[in-house]
Amino acid sequence: MTEAPWWTSAVVYQVYPRSFADSDGDGIGDLGGITARLDHLARLGVDVVWLSPVYASPQADNGYDISDYQAVDPVFGTLEDFDRLLAEVHARGMKLVMDLVVNHTSDEHPWFAESRSSRDNPKRDWYWWRPARDGFGPGEPGAEPTNWESFFSGPAWTLDEATGEYYLHLFDRKQPDLNWENPEVRQAVHAMMRWWLDRGVDGFRMDVINLISKDPALPDGAPTGRGALGDGFPHYGTGPRIHEFLQEMHREVFEGRGGGLLTVGEMPGVTWEQARLFTDPARRELDMVFQFEHVSLDHGPGGKFDPKPLGLRDLKASLGHWQTALADTGWNSLYWNNHDQPRVVSRFGDDGEHWRESATALATVLHLHRGTPYVYQGEELGMTNAPFASIEDMHDVESLNHYRQAVAAGAEPEAVLRGLRAMGRDNARTPVQWDASHAAGFTTGTPWMPVNPNHTWLNAQAQYDDPESVFHHYRQLIELRHTHPVVALGDFRMLLPDDPHVYAYQRTLEGTRLLVVANLSGQERIATVEGDWSPTDLVLSNVESVHTKDDHITLQPWAAHVFLRQ
Repeated sequence: MTEAPWWTSAVVYQVYPRSFADSDGDGIGDLGGITARLDHLARLGVDVVWLSPVYASPQADNGYDISDYQAVDPVFGTLEDFDRLLAEVHARGMKLVMDLVVNHTSDEHPWFAESRSSRDNPKRDWYWWRPARDGFGPGEPGAEPTNWESFFSGPAWTLDEATGEYYLHLFDRKQPDLNWENPEVRQAVHAMMRWWLDRGVDGFRMDVINLISKDPALPDGAPTGRGALGDGFPHYGTGPRIHEFLQEMHREVFEGRGGGLLTVGEMPGVTWEQARLFTDPARRELDMVFQFEHVSLDHGPGGKFDPKPLGLRDLKASLGHWQTALADTGWNSLYWNNHDQPRVVSRFGDDGEHWRESATALATVLHLHRGTPYVYQGEELGMTNAPFASIEDMHDVESLNHYRQAVAAGAEPEAVLRGLRAMGRDNARTPVQWDASHAAGFTTGTPWMPVNPNHTWLNAQAQYDDPESVFHHYRQLIELRHTHPVVALGDFRMLLPDDPHVYAYQRTLEGTRLLVVANLSGQERIATVEGDWSPTDLVLSNVESVHTKDDHITLQPWAAHVFLRQ
């Protein structure tokens, strides 16, 4: 039997630097702050730190608009600060993974400055430039080369007045898309990646990497119902040359560097069939992907900002299917939260009466699936969504654009705000709550974004020595993965798929059985599962008392139990 890759038993922790910890009192998190708080991560037991972008950036999209891939933005520190952080991560036996954002750059990147300088500049073809649509003059309504809609609302094309052509940006207008059809672009990206690996980083989380291959014909998309805009996703999502590009990247960047690296691709809209190809080790593309199916289940008819209640049967069907689909080939990433998602305890749990129980129940359900779990900063404390009073309290470009366009189209402002409060990305970006002091111990100054008022009781310091805390429960889940091979490598079988309240599954490996059973509701439930499980088999629970009789397990509201039998 081939030895399993190290990352099958690893847990990754995502740091969003702006909101993690501030070392110099300017109110913005920085590299020094991360270094000073590494013992928190070591205490938690995680194996990998994934660092959201710290590159030079105008910050139009909080660092995902990069103006220099080989420089640290002064707001976060210096390259020397980065090297110090990397050394301290390694000294604690952890690895550090960088965010790779190469679908697009900032419009202030020197590459784009050259590209837009004239139509015949050698770097013109490094980005997607097109003239106005036939029959239209530049700047006229409807003159955009295609009808594609940007992820951040409005057209995906912006006119450059100086050259009279439009450039493509699937995201903000300050994030022009690179043209991966040009081999010089790919070579420049590969050289930059090698530079970071030579510096000692341990891999990359690749931002929207399945969008880098576009259909060169750039056809119009089907109408979205929002004016003249169309859905271009079928023409750039997992495009025609994506596998070729990733295999070339693996060959040019990763081959020959040993098995200690980690590569994970964020892939909006990816299907399980595509994910099997991306993560099949024999194809030499990626170790794992982030898929979005399970975090789209509560999107209503109006999209993500029109949320509907989550149906647990739908969640089980989705996650269970991905477990089965990637059981023999490929690998799953497991996550509830990241910098783009609202807080899971507010979203799928109960952040009121059953805050601790629901936070730990959701963690238990996720972490013991087959795959590599990802913890987003503050998730291990049970941090909640923030109480945004008005649109003036929000910072995120996606939310601000949506609010402006929805209200302009006649939507009731308070209704729009309800959707943003529930689903907006700002929820993930409030400062980490370290203690009950000023600004939650995040900064000695004024934080760039207000801390959640509940930091007075919901904070790391209050949880460290509390054996019943959310933090302690996450630590135990991580320890289970490190200790028991059945968690990392066991087969997966969903139980009670039609139960609307109980999430249960079994993992098996060479005679070892692990049972996870959780009540994801606010009322007591009884789960009927095969096997005579007893409290003596219990290895982890988030409640004090566990009641079993024959094949019945009585579950208190939001109770989660883990049984192990060898």
